[in-house]
Amino acid sequence: MMASLAVVLGVATVAGAQTQAGTGAAAKQATPPLQLQNLEPSTVPKDPFPPVNQKYFTATSPTVDTVNTFLKSLWGYDQNRIWRVEAIQKTQAPDVAKVIVFVSDKSANAKVQSTAFFVTPDGKHAIAGDTVIPFGATPFADARQTLEQHADGAWRGAPGKSLLLVEFADLECPHCKDAQGTMNQLAKDFPNAHIVFQPFPLTEIHPYAFKAAAYGYCVEKQNNDAFFSYADGVFNTQSGLAEGTADDTLNNAVKQAGLDPTAIGACANSQATKDQVNASIKLAQDLGVDQTPMLAVNGHLLPISAVPYETLKTIITYQAQQDGVSTGATAPTLGK
Repeated sequence: MMASLAVVLGVATVAGAQTQAGTGAAAKQATPPLQLQNLEPSTVPKDPFPPVNQKYFTATSPTVDTVNTFLKSLWGYDQNRIWRVEAIQKTQAPDVAKVIVFVSDKSANAKVQSTAFFVTPDGKHAIAGDTVIPFGATPFADARQTLEQHADGAWRGAPGKSLLLVEFADLECPHCKDAQGTMNQLAKDFPNAHIVFQPFPLTEIHPYAFKAAAYGYCVEKQNNDAFFSYADGVFNTQSGLAEGTADDTLNNAVKQAGLDPTAIGACANSQATKDQVNASIKLAQDLGVDQTPMLAVNGHLLPISAVPYETLKTIITYQAQQDGVSTGATAPTLGK
């Protein structure tokens, strides 16, 4: 979910972070000495971060290595970004640790900022503001496995799921309509990607999105490839998803896909199809998807509309490298 942890966790000034570090008896971690991450002496004239003070490491878990591996999974695609873990502290909540990280870049006189988050006792989640995100050395592995097993929307691209891109989208969502150009380009740029359109109708704000998703599932059952023609038809006539015209809009999209609207409508009204849509909604919610369109790249959630295309490509390439899979694309190799 994070193209930039600073966006998700919030960024404070260095001075503010230092006052948050607090005091307490040091609990030395069984990890290698703290080191400047992603920084080569030849690229930066001097260490831009404040010195590390072991008294700010009062928690034994998570380890510095785990935090760095976690951050590398999020930030490693950005070869200009550097960071250092400055504190891992006990809190008043049993086994809940507070982590403070200083962040900068390799340019001369770059500003140093900080970000903080809390790690839950199970070591599998981080809490940043009002957001809960996966944490650990391989934070996206569980979501990747879940999507491999349960993402059941229409798909295109490679049949194998080693590079799995799952787009959570709402057919009544204007931003999802805008994102289709991005998804089409990704399909061209990453030949080895298995790309899934996973329905996530936001029923509280889009009253016809659920029905559109149900129609979509029924189209997919008859002809997987026809779904994308149907989706284009709905997206191109979104204004028709309104009282008095919604049924005609959906039926016309079905006709555009070359299928029978009567049969699709009957299928969409069945309890089995409604259950399938509800299961897709629950899948999105269980994974922490809170907006559309959202793209899961082997489990790594990224808000499509908020990430520039070239950055999105870089993140996908990096994630594939981290997972040891081929994108099928001609692209520069990123640092590991």
